[in-house]
Amino acid sequence: MAAWTTTSRSSNVGSAVINALLLWGINIWPGWQVVPFLTGDMTRVLGLINASLVAGIIVNLVCAVIHARALLSLGNIVVMGIGVAAMLRMWEVFPFDFGTSWSGWPVVVRVFLVLGIVGSIIGAIVEVVNFFRALAGFEPRAR
Repeated sequence: MAAWTTTSRSSNVGSAVINALLLWGINIWPGWQVVPFLTGDMTRVLGLINASLVAGIIVNLVCAVIHARALLSLGNIVVMGIGVAAMLRMWEVFPFDFGTSWSGWPVVVRVFLVLGIVGSIIGAIVEVVNFFRALAGFEPRAR
């Protein structure tokens, strides 16, 4: 089980760092405003995107220190829930303007949003199962 613990802790720290870099890149430099196809409506979605990234940072840092599978599963459920809320808000607001030359892109973006929502819901269901398995004492084995 030691290999699983070591890999998982380094993965948690790496995920926290990536989320922090994304948070910084979206909000500070260079900022979401430099992306040419994002509209001012992005501000209506940004709060949920930031909440998802901050939740991911917190969950990953806590799980790097306190290595408990049930805690990781619970944290992942929270992060996925906020992520689904962000994707649903993005679907509703659709802060994209691809212009007339990229006429097929809105459909492509909506397909990816649906895939993200469905994948996150499936992932949350898996984490609920993992949560209850961890509470029952069934930990994943190291490979």
